[in-house]
Amino acid sequence: MNAITEARHLHATISADPTTEELAAHWMPFTANRQYKSAPRLLVAAEGMHYTSHDGRKVLDMVAGLWCVNAGHNRKPIVEAIQRQAATMDFSPPFNMGHPAAFEAANRVIAIAPPHMKHVLFTNSGSESVDTALKIAIAWQRARGQGTRTRLIGRVRGYHGVNFGGTAVGGIVGNRKLFGALVAGVDHLPSTHLPEQNAFSRGQPPHGTHLADELERLVALHDASTIAAVIVEPIAGSTGVLIPPVGYLERLREICTRHGILLIFDEVITGFGRTGEAFAAQRYGVMPDIITCAKGLTSGTVPMGGVIVSGEIYEAFMQGPEHLPELPHGYTYSAHPLACAAANATLKLYADEGLFGRAKAMAPTLEDAVHTLRGTRHVIDIRNDGLVAGIELEPRAGAPGRRAFDVFLECYRRGLLIRTTGDIIALSPPLIVEESHIAECVDTLRAVIAAVD
Repeated sequence: MNAITEARHLHATISADPTTEELAAHWMPFTANRQYKSAPRLLVAAEGMHYTSHDGRKVLDMVAGLWCVNAGHNRKPIVEAIQRQAATMDFSPPFNMGHPAAFEAANRVIAIAPPHMKHVLFTNSGSESVDTALKIAIAWQRARGQGTRTRLIGRVRGYHGVNFGGTAVGGIVGNRKLFGALVAGVDHLPSTHLPEQNAFSRGQPPHGTHLADELERLVALHDASTIAAVIVEPIAGSTGVLIPPVGYLERLREICTRHGILLIFDEVITGFGRTGEAFAAQRYGVMPDIITCAKGLTSGTVPMGGVIVSGEIYEAFMQGPEHLPELPHGYTYSAHPLACAAANATLKLYADEGLFGRAKAMAPTLEDAVHTLRGTRHVIDIRNDGLVAGIELEPRAGAPGRRAFDVFLECYRRGLLIRTTGDIIALSPPLIVEESHIAECVDTLRAVIAAVD
């Protein structure tokens, strides 16, 4: 039985050529549901760098699923670890109980995190990680006698998941406008995007350090005694790959330290090798107080996230009666056995195959390749760092986002999976990517972009 036949056997209630009625029940997330269900794109199998579509085509995955399949698809050590765990123990209550794989996973994460990061609280997604980190930040300020510090600072064009806190500190207009105020007391730093000065930058753009100084303006406006934390993505991924300007993160760190404000790095996308290091904090040499992570933690196989904190933050909570929880927070599926098995196998695989170093070695190949698209019709900017790149297209008059979406559809038809946000194409291939995959991707993009109106 081949992969396509087996997939159809497993999902026998959905036909090989599904009707809109068969697809109607599933309200798909972050998807143009009406467009999709009129011409569905079904994936039925995956291996290495490729998906298999429902009509039997190989599709090159140049976005690691959704920024998450860092080790490549269907890796045997991870699959077997999940199978063994499922056959041994399906669930362990996370409150007042534990299981060995959870502690192993925490130790593995801490072993590759920046040295001052000593503890990790597991969640089930990046969105949960962000809301957990924001709660920890406010609670930590209170624990040290700074209970007036409840304000949270995000950034314009930032993306921090879709829960209430993450959406509030996020700064992508389309993700916020339907939902009202969300969380009170939130403010935003300006975006670091300066296309007039930094277009077609390779690596960190040279202009924009001064934008971090806007935090001083917010401190003056609100007073430092009201601000708990600042949260930023080292690389703003979902908004279209915005690389931090030279000196920008360092300046944020300096200002936060001076005013007693916690600095949170949202590394849900950049964590686990995307920049050539375990975390972007190490890539840029700037140490936050809290790191949020998910995605690459299990290479996308089982949902899992985490919040990594410094020893100072953790110890501030280790007070009071020993029989009571120090932090009234957590999830039914925190450190789920299957997720921990996946994480342990994934982190071991990264180390065994040297995938972080491989990402660093392949980054110049991706950089050189994507920058050959400069001069291609419609391309107005290209930016990159590590194994991530953004290609920005000129918007179609009166239809923002449509040109890039048409590129996405045509690339898929030609056997290439990319991600688009607005009129920006994002690439974030698995860390196992080869030079031939990059060449195939860029050649396809060149032809498709030039052909699309």
